[in-house]
Amino acid sequence: MPWLSLLSYFFGGVFLANAIPHFVSGMMGRPFQSPFARPPGEGLSTSTVNVLWGFLNLVVGYVLVCRVGDFGLRNTADALACGAGALLIALFSARHFGRFHGGNRPEQP
Repeated sequence: MPWLSLLSYFFGGVFLANAIPHFVSGMMGRPFQSPFARPPGEGLSTSTVNVLWGFLNLVVGYVLVCRVGDFGLRNTADALACGAGALLIALFSARHFGRFHGGNRPEQP
C-alpha cells in the first residue's frame, strides 16, 4: 500500500500549501477569495472566514501527511509526493488568482 500513502502525501501537500494564502491574508485582516464567497472562488471572503478556512486546510494537511503511513522527510518519494502536490496547487492558484490581482499580465515598464 505504499502508493496509497504517496497519494495521501500528495493531497496533504495540496492542503498545506493552500492553507498559506488564506491563513496569512486572514491574519493580515485582508479579504481573499475562498470557496465560501459569492461567486465561489471569485468573490472575496472576510478575513475571519479565511483564517478558519486556512486553519482547516492545515489540519487536513497534517492528518494526510503525519497520520497516514509513515511520512519521512528524508524519504525521497515521500518528500516528492508532498512537494508535487504543493507545487501543483501553487501553480493553479497563481493562474486562477492572477486573473483578479493582475498577476497574469504584469505591467510593462
